Amino acid sequence: MQRPGKNNGGYHGETIDIRSVLRDVEAAAQQHGWISAPFHADREFKWLALHRHTSLPGSSHPAPRTYISTGIHGDEPAGPRAVLRLLQENRWPENLDICLCPCLNPTGFALSRRENNKGLDLNRDYRHFKSDEIRAHVKWLERQPAFALTLCLHEDWEARGFYVYELNPDQRPSLAQAIVEAVACVCPIDFSPLIEGRKAKDGIISPNLDPNSRPEWPEACWLLQNRTRQSYTLEAPSDFPLATRVTALVTGVNAALARLDSLSRLSQS
Repeated sequence: MQRPGKNNGGYHGETIDIRSVLRDVEAAAQQHGWISAPFHADREFKWLALHRHTSLPGSSHPAPRTYISTGIHGDEPAGPRAVLRLLQENRWPENLDICLCPCLNPTGFALSRRENNKGLDLNRDYRHFKSDEIRAHVKWLERQPAFALTLCLHEDWEARGFYVYELNPDQRPSLAQAIVEAVACVCPIDFSPLIEGRKAKDGIISPNLDPNSRPEWPEACWLLQNRTRQSYTLEAPSDFPLATRVTALVTGVNAALARLDSLSRLSQS
């Protein structure tokens, strides 16, 4: 599979109608029994949080809780489309409790740019909370119990292929290899030894993260400090066709959830 080579200095690929996508997201969530509640709104958009609650009959163990988010950068259209496809296909592991934020920056998508409508990069606002939408998002997150796993779906317009960031300071059983191996069947992997200025191996970046050394925090950093001890950021290569990137993110999410479900069952047996 060859890169089209459209991206030069930024993303110049396909765009999406975020209003239409979010209407379809709500419809699919309602069809399959998800609870939908906005945590923020303006005159045009609602910022949705979806919840698929699962109880384990006959089990004394609570269902592992997973959080998935996307759409924080308005020039990364594969994430909201991937979430829509996941909701429509409805192939979630039965034993996982899932919270899902399908678009954290709808105003950016409306303008087809990375930042929100006030020019702020929302994925750098989880330390100082300058934006209304991230303040509202964090307040919602603070009301949630801890998550066993968090997944943040992104794209990288410069990437040669798919890759994943792994934040796993407690050295829990890794999900990164399962994610990359599954995605390799549908999308090229970036095997560069250096990605985004960080050392990488086989499409996996495992940074030594000291949050206090960073003046600005992305979502994954806040989550690791406050709501999880295992977080993955999935990066689809946005110089490939949109359909390829959507499939890569869907495949990566399914692989991560299947692996988590398998590990959870083993620990309870």
